[in-house]
Amino acid sequence: MINFDFLEQNKESLRIKYLTAQPFPYLIIDNFCEEEKLSKAYNSIPELENKSRDYAFANNKFEKSNYKVLSPELEELYYDLSSDRFNELLSFITAKKIFVDPKNHGGGLHQGKKNSFLDMHLDFNYHPLQKNWYRELNLLLYLNKDWKPEYKGGLRIKDLRTNEESELDVPFNRLIIQQCAPYTLHGYDMTNFPEGKFRTSIATYAYQIHNKILETPRTTDWFPKDDASFMKKVLAKNFNFLVQTKNKFFGSGTAKNQ
Repeated sequence: MINFDFLEQNKESLRIKYLTAQPFPYLIIDNFCEEEKLSKAYNSIPELENKSRDYAFANNKFEKSNYKVLSPELEELYYDLSSDRFNELLSFITAKKIFVDPKNHGGGLHQGKKNSFLDMHLDFNYHPLQKNWYRELNLLLYLNKDWKPEYKGGLRIKDLRTNEESELDVPFNRLIIQQCAPYTLHGYDMTNFPEGKFRTSIATYAYQIHNKILETPRTTDWFPKDDASFMKKVLAKNFNFLVQTKNKFFGSGTAKNQ
């Protein structure tokens, strides 16, 4: 499913592109998968009914964590993404010893329906179950057939240190590898997809093992737009504390829903 030969033949240039990207390291890989297999995978995806756990800072976003059960092609993709071969490529490209979570906690198939959006945010840094796994990468494979910029929903990334930001197109069969750090915001603006089409992606996460915890563990840091309501801004300011308190008494929904 993954075009491994292409990636391995071009790993030097991919490494340079990733490490030198602005506003922070990221990489765009087009034709990431075999086109025919990915099209079959896309055709196997139903309209999802399980609403995202990101309910506070997202709108009309749905997900399926165990997407590999939908078709043989999606199962192949799932295992390709967590394979030793792919981990070796990621480690070379990023110049770090990293690996994809084989159980893909918190990741999965995401579907943004009418007027979907995802406010800018920082994701959890340490794995909810493997406490010394530090999240180094978001891997976002887009499945938007015949996508056009007017559909909106491009991936917005922003560096909190400099306020520099970019918006990246999200066409079919494009993988975006994005560094995760305390300053790497991402999200997307409200979509405008045609009736019956959805903003579709598969999210996977890669980690590095830390022998010493170097950051305070967090869940999500949420950054609403400047014109957001007062209540939304108050909720965002206290969101990480509220989620941690909820997890302490009731457990992590991210960890449970796998």
